[in-house]
Amino acid sequence: MLVVNDSKDGSSVLQGDRSRQARFLIAMLAVLLVVVALFSLTAGASQASSWSVLKSLFSSQVDPNDIAAQRDHIIIFDIRLPRIVLGILIGASLAVSGAVMQGLFRNPLADPGLVGVSSGASLGAIMIIVLGGTFLAPVLGVLGMYTLPLAAFFGGLATTLILYRVATRRGRTSIATMLLAGIALGAMTGAFSGVLVYIADDRQLRDLTFWGMGSLAGATWIKILTAGPIIALTLVAAPFLARGLNALALGEATANHLGLPIQRIKNTAIVLVAAATGASVAVSGGIGFVGIVVPHLLRLSIGPDHRYLLPASALLGASMLLLADAVSRTVVAPAEIPIGIVTAFVGAPFFLWILLRRRGLLDL
Repeated sequence: MLVVNDSKDGSSVLQGDRSRQARFLIAMLAVLLVVVALFSLTAGASQASSWSVLKSLFSSQVDPNDIAAQRDHIIIFDIRLPRIVLGILIGASLAVSGAVMQGLFRNPLADPGLVGVSSGASLGAIMIIVLGGTFLAPVLGVLGMYTLPLAAFFGGLATTLILYRVATRRGRTSIATMLLAGIALGAMTGAFSGVLVYIADDRQLRDLTFWGMGSLAGATWIKILTAGPIIALTLVAAPFLARGLNALALGEATANHLGLPIQRIKNTAIVLVAAATGASVAVSGGIGFVGIVVPHLLRLSIGPDHRYLLPASALLGASMLLLADAVSRTVVAPAEIPIGIVTAFVGAPFFLWILLRRRGLLDL
């Protein structure tokens, strides 16, 4: 319960307001992201030292006679730096997508990966990978390198629209229906994906296997140019939904009385989630649990105000994915664990903890 008290100077103080705490946390998360990015830049199977990494970053030219310096320059600018940039974009987009979905459905269990949105985006991407050389060759010829992220976007958008229509009745969203519908949609899209995998050749099958487990190993500047603009646009647009999502938390009737265009807010949120999830899945494969873990952790510390929750989610999601990526490529170096496995090891127990806590089985 929020209580308003009068301060000595006559101004009103809102007890329970966590805006100052939220702003401080956002500043700390920005610093954390910089630290994690620098750590990720120096971590890996290569023998490049931290000093050579920093020296390579701030030098535009490399001595052609220094083979080690040339090697480090290639590792930094052609392998690690694109990977870090892509990891920041994908981690931020997945976390913000989770926060938007949880605000839209008014439940902390909503997540693009759990309710079938990611599987719908995966189906769109798999169609392009398997059929891009046959039936969908004309589409590839027209759209070029943007075909894969656009296909994943439309796959995620279709799944999100179906999910919202099924779970919402008379303006109220049933969370039980949403989860069950998400399971059904995930199974259906998984079946179609299975058919495509069955007809794939050996090369496509190997690509699909590693792509499905999620990884940033194939990060290149070209991939960033294809998916980056879509993800960046969703991250810039998401904060404009904060006021509407805050109003939806009070109920749709209250939000309507406040004069907000609720249906437009819902439609915009659905498109943004589909775009962010689709573009992320297209270039990194299936990376789960970031969208449910990050927003829930932040709600525990700064509350449900989306004005602060959305930017904080972007920063923490980016840091979390970079850390998971650093773990994935250093634990068994020079080999690499798919990043989706690392996030699942952390996210699955956390999801079970949320379920048990909501059922009152844990007093934490």
